[in-house]
Amino acid sequence: MSNAKPRILGLDIGDRRIGVALSDPLAITAAGLETVTRSNTANDVEAIKQIAQRHGVVQIVVGLPQNMDGSIGEQAEKVRSFTKKLARSTGLPIVYEDERMTSISAIRTLTVQGVKTGHNKALIDKQAAAIILQKFLDRNEPPPSA
Repeated sequence: MSNAKPRILGLDIGDRRIGVALSDPLAITAAGLETVTRSNTANDVEAIKQIAQRHGVVQIVVGLPQNMDGSIGEQAEKVRSFTKKLARSTGLPIVYEDERMTSISAIRTLTVQGVKTGHNKALIDKQAAAIILQKFLDRNEPPPSA
């Protein structure tokens, strides 16, 4: 086993794209990593699995889209269905994080940084994944070393 510190992956799962973020080695900060364009569930799961393996991921945090009243809707059920398959494939623990308002926060953050978001949905998804993961990191202890 390598001396690499464990990392946590953050996902913002949508119908067209999956925004991916990665924690730093100390699990203190999150940064957008990439965006996976969705094709089919098997390919999407494999793409995320490869990313997780490449970066020594020990846990995955997934944004769960809830309605403003906190209830679970159709999109959340799609996310849960996908993450069940992802958990089986990777063997990694998956936890959910409330993702309400993350896309709006992502757009605001990018705008403040001087980035034009216009039609760049992939960039927004990647930033939203970073926000989801950062919320989780801010509330939790780092994972034990792998």
